[in-house]
Amino acid sequence: MTSLEWIQIVVYFAVLFALVKPLGAYMAAIYSKQEPGPAKVLKPLESVIYKLSGIDPSTEMSWADYAKSMLLFNAAGLLLVYAILRTQQWMPWNPQSFGPLDPHTAWNIAVSFATNTNWQNYGGETVLSYFSQMSALTVQNFVSAASGMAVAVALARGLSRRQTKSIGNFWSDLIRSTIYVLLPLSFALALVLASQGVVQNLHPYQPASLTEPTTGEKNAKVTEQLIPMGPAASQIAIKQLGTNGGGFFNANSAHPFENPTPLSNLLQMLSIILIPAAFCFTFGQMVNDKRQGWALLAVMLIIFLPLMATCIGSETVTSPVYSKLGISGPNMEGKEVRIGIMNSGLWAAATTAASNGSVNSMHDSYLPLGGAAQLFLMQLGEVIFGGVGSGLYGLVVFAILAVFLAGLMVGRTPEYLGKKIEAFEMKMASLTILVPPACSLIGTAVGVVSVQGIAALFNYGPHGFSEILYAFTSMGNNNGSAFGGYSANAPLINTVGGIAMLASRYWVALPVLAIAGSLAAKKTVPPSAGTLPTHSGLFVMMLAGTVVIVGALAFIPALALGPIVEHLRLMK
Repeated sequence: MTSLEWIQIVVYFAVLFALVKPLGAYMAAIYSKQEPGPAKVLKPLESVIYKLSGIDPSTEMSWADYAKSMLLFNAAGLLLVYAILRTQQWMPWNPQSFGPLDPHTAWNIAVSFATNTNWQNYGGETVLSYFSQMSALTVQNFVSAASGMAVAVALARGLSRRQTKSIGNFWSDLIRSTIYVLLPLSFALALVLASQGVVQNLHPYQPASLTEPTTGEKNAKVTEQLIPMGPAASQIAIKQLGTNGGGFFNANSAHPFENPTPLSNLLQMLSIILIPAAFCFTFGQMVNDKRQGWALLAVMLIIFLPLMATCIGSETVTSPVYSKLGISGPNMEGKEVRIGIMNSGLWAAATTAASNGSVNSMHDSYLPLGGAAQLFLMQLGEVIFGGVGSGLYGLVVFAILAVFLAGLMVGRTPEYLGKKIEAFEMKMASLTILVPPACSLIGTAVGVVSVQGIAALFNYGPHGFSEILYAFTSMGNNNGSAFGGYSANAPLINTVGGIAMLASRYWVALPVLAIAGSLAAKKTVPPSAGTLPTHSGLFVMMLAGTVVIVGALAFIPALALGPIVEHLRLMK
């Protein structure tokens, strides 16, 4: 790596860490029913929404009522997206006259965007109208992200409150997450992206004459191509800030209309993990111990940095295949020359760690170790930054597991933030931790043994297995990225993938809300000489070890059949 690339990495993390505290404190104030600074301008909008929808934000909910509200809202969003995609031919803003999507494709997309997965088995510029992109996908980018943020806030309240049945109001948390956090940040980012050349219009696709005419199907002469247009900047902003990741165009942020300049690339990479990182500070402030938030952020970094280095380092060496041909140099296959190795590898690590799924390079073209690092970041449960809100509450559940293990070691009842961790919390934590691996591995098994699953492959052998494993790891952990060599738009894969996305979203969120309700009802236990400090370096290392060991136990056998054996064969 060059000195310029090292400087870019330093600048990236310096800017990220500089923003963590102010944004985290701002979000903590928002969830404490305050309107700090410029947020006061949006207070009338919040009041109007409450009035029109008949919501009383002061009404507190039990965890069960909170969960019912979340499920009802998300189900309504899923059905609405499905309906729009199936009827887009009758909707406005369809200059290319796209028809309805197939039922299984519309189902998969609707589930994907409702669950904050944004898995793409389609090329947006070839099948979706502007109306579908805006009213279905972009809207879900906001509200699915806000749903995850609401669950994280409810868990923080459960830990900070005592002897109460309430954990907040879902509708209030959803609305405040949207209008005070996601909306202003997305508006600002969209303006900057548009200034950099990201398209934002409702124009029909524009024809452009080719300087060198070519030959198409049936030897027909091709003298021009259609340049796709559309309201991309507004969708790109929230796709990154909400850790959604669904691209307006099929090539996602490798497309110059989505990511045209070095500044747009830097801002989008920052946006991917900005809110998940800041949420750690928000959590610490909400539980009245900022050290807890910094400890969680430290765990994320301890695991993220080595895997990020693997993503970047694996591509800086010459592929053994190229070496045998007498070719030297880094592995640039599947990467934009204008973006380069470092920015591609850093993005690949950030997007798989943060449950984002957007790409600025093709992950299928990475060497086996780079692909394995991306897989493992997802297979850790998307808790290393993870989705907005969902990454934090996933890591807190791992922290509950870690204190339980520590309690077993010393023969004490485990405690986390002054709350005793008992049988109910451990049952719910076990569900939260085990459901995503089960969804990923069962889905992979279906893909490997089914005719449709095998037919979708462009590669066979270990790499083909890695493509199937990556697809279902992505769907089973609500990430959304893909190895480009797997064409998964088939009825069976869409159906199984949709079920995996639903299970991994809600069979994680619901146990987390149950934990929040259980902890809120408990009294706080004063710390004693035997209490394990959960902000200490010792606990940080123990929590990081717990996350890695659980991920390794679940997925090392599968990784051994894919990228590990592929690497060993490549090194022969």
